[in-house]
Amino acid sequence: MQAIRVTELGGPEVLKLQQVPTPKPADDEVLVKIKAIGVNPVDTYIRSGYQGYDPTVPYTPGFDAAGVVETVGKDIKAIAAGARVYLSGSISGTYAEYAVCKPDQIHPLPHPVSFAQGASLYVAYVTAYRGLIQRAQARPGETVMIHGASGAVGIAAIQFARNLGMRIIATASTDDGQQLSAEQGADLVLDHSDQEHFSTIMDYTEGLGVNVILEMMANINLAHDLKILAQKGRSGCCYR
Repeated sequence: MQAIRVTELGGPEVLKLQQVPTPKPADDEVLVKIKAIGVNPVDTYIRSGYQGYDPTVPYTPGFDAAGVVETVGKDIKAIAAGARVYLSGSISGTYAEYAVCKPDQIHPLPHPVSFAQGASLYVAYVTAYRGLIQRAQARPGETVMIHGASGAVGIAAIQFARNLGMRIIATASTDDGQQLSAEQGADLVLDHSDQEHFSTIMDYTEGLGVNVILEMMANINLAHDLKILAQKGRSGCCYR
């Protein structure tokens, strides 16, 4: 099969398309034929050794993917060959024609959902759900600020917040990102590179601040974000 392999840490130039043996699943594993993969910032952090990542090379990158179950190990009973699935990681890496997975990395992909859509689910939507719903305990009618809303996690968070019935303030630093945030349902879209955007948020909330902050770069921004947090407000940080 063909797979992307990384033999040394670095930029995109270290990604090499190679012919490698198709992996064989163990008795408690599943082999999935990959139809679409997701590319996420964490994939690039690992590949480059950024933020303390130090992967063992060579390796095949990738967490998100969707495809069709090719074969299952003899101990697998709840997953059948031919099933449409999306992945929450794999054992062998998803930037390949086939990936070996543990059963808990396999999830049903409904027929109305495309493989491309399925390959976008795990990292972005689980991260957004974890930050907004599980950690921040967001509730209908509250105001949320999604700081850095134009990325995959931010867009997923806007969708969750809209479905929940929240008032949404989204920030993005480019015109395209701001337009995308508005199209996804943000009520107020601001440029977070504008020094006055916090003042605008306080005016918009009539001085009360926001109930929930979803922060994509907590290690850089969270201390500043807390200045606009309402009483009993919460933060759901997506990245450290």
